[in-house]
Amino acid sequence: MLRTQLYANPHGRFVHELILESCRQFPQKTALLDASCNRRISYAEYGDIVETLARAFIAAGLKPGEVIAIFLPNSWEFCAAYHAATLAGALPTLLNPSYREREVRYQLENSGATMLITDSPLVKDMNLAGLPLRAIYTTRQLSPGTREFAELLKPSSASLPMPDHPSDQMLAALPYSSGTTGLPKGVMLSHYNLVANVYQLLGPGTCCFHPDDVVLCFLPLYHIYGLNVVLNPLLALGATVVLVPRFNLPPITSLLIDERVTMMPTVPPALNAFCQAAEEGLFPRDHHVRWVKSGAAPLSPELARRFTSLTGIRVLQGYGMTEASPVTHCGFLRPDLYRPESIGWSLAQTECRIVDSNDLVSPIANANEAVASETEAAPGEPGELVMRGPQIMLGYWKEPQATAAVLRDGWYWSGDIVTRDQDNFYYVLDRRKEMIKYKGFPVAPAEIEAVLLEHSAVADCGVVGRPDSAAGEVPVAFVVLRQAQIANQKLGAELCDFVAQRLTQYKQPREVRFVEAIPKTPSGKILRRELRKSFA
Repeated sequence: MLRTQLYANPHGRFVHELILESCRQFPQKTALLDASCNRRISYAEYGDIVETLARAFIAAGLKPGEVIAIFLPNSWEFCAAYHAATLAGALPTLLNPSYREREVRYQLENSGATMLITDSPLVKDMNLAGLPLRAIYTTRQLSPGTREFAELLKPSSASLPMPDHPSDQMLAALPYSSGTTGLPKGVMLSHYNLVANVYQLLGPGTCCFHPDDVVLCFLPLYHIYGLNVVLNPLLALGATVVLVPRFNLPPITSLLIDERVTMMPTVPPALNAFCQAAEEGLFPRDHHVRWVKSGAAPLSPELARRFTSLTGIRVLQGYGMTEASPVTHCGFLRPDLYRPESIGWSLAQTECRIVDSNDLVSPIANANEAVASETEAAPGEPGELVMRGPQIMLGYWKEPQATAAVLRDGWYWSGDIVTRDQDNFYYVLDRRKEMIKYKGFPVAPAEIEAVLLEHSAVADCGVVGRPDSAAGEVPVAFVVLRQAQIANQKLGAELCDFVAQRLTQYKQPREVRFVEAIPKTPSGKILRRELRKSFA
């Protein structure tokens, strides 16, 4: 059963077209259930909302090609704003709702967003002056200087634009990825990229999605996993998506029963929490969940087996990255091909090479000192995973050098070390060396280091991930103090608080260790492997 066929032809298709077709085909079915406000929206109503919003965006002055920022938790407003933005010919950039002012300002300024859809508690006390924003709309609580989102739901006579570029040139999403170094980068994903990945996921022998599915989504929609593995594919099929604003076990376990949930995308830390709940008798035994998909972080075979033995639910592991819209590989639920420890086979039309890096630096790890071998790894031997396919991004927003480092002759260099067995199953051995994965969220050490270096007591620093049973990894900061500064517990707490005021919760160091010097290469690169040795 080779994966060679897509669900449909993605050429010339736009994301909003798929959704609006479902709205016409399944008018009476429930498209969304927003658990945060207990609102059910049928496909017919959703189609009306999306078209009304798109016309209102245009009437409010949004022009095709401009960037609209969506800074919201999982909600019906997030979904509608996203699809309306693409229908209006705009480019949505998606912000993590836990971001602090520093992070919000960076993404709004870097993307050049002209309109912001958010809610009052998220921007309370934030200074957004000096940005290119022309209008800020708040969804449920009005804030001074903002306009009510409800204004955009009033009928407008504005005309919807025709696409002015082909689907493979017109951007449909600008999520920001932490990458491996520096500040987050905007990932340019076209309509063709997203639609192709949706059709890869829905194709024969891939994910077992069904039009009658009820899918529980606690994965954040601002992340490409929630957006294009859950929201877009399931709405394109005519299924029902149950939106939960955050991972919280009691309401989630209730929804599993009350809504007869059949499928649930997840991440390893959530699977671990479900296991603990099941062991305490808190996971419902009379559920209807057929399978779960695990992604965003490595899945240990023991955790998959433990979850299945406790709940009876099989786990399908997938692999991808924001730069690939996001999925490139996934496993199988078929008993004869069931290997939850593997990321499975590549998707249809996704070509893969395993390159023997010969212990040299991957292009993605260091754009300025890129050295990589082009030699193919021997069968069964580890090497860097290099891929190409219709889902691979156009490049990084305003970052030609970073783009050139990872996209070479049409191939995307993942920076991840994998092996492939004789049955074509792939196994991830090591991921991007620089990255920290906290509960599936990628954290770039350089971003934390840049904040710490702003503190008057810090002369130098390095950040690495420490293994953690609950989170996968947690950031730990190694700090060299300036002269006359005294290392103590109080200063460590002060440094953690300094970062907490500037970066979102999952990026914050959980520990500060004071050291005499940060180990570095002759060129000044931090030797993170030397810092990690202290955890042994």
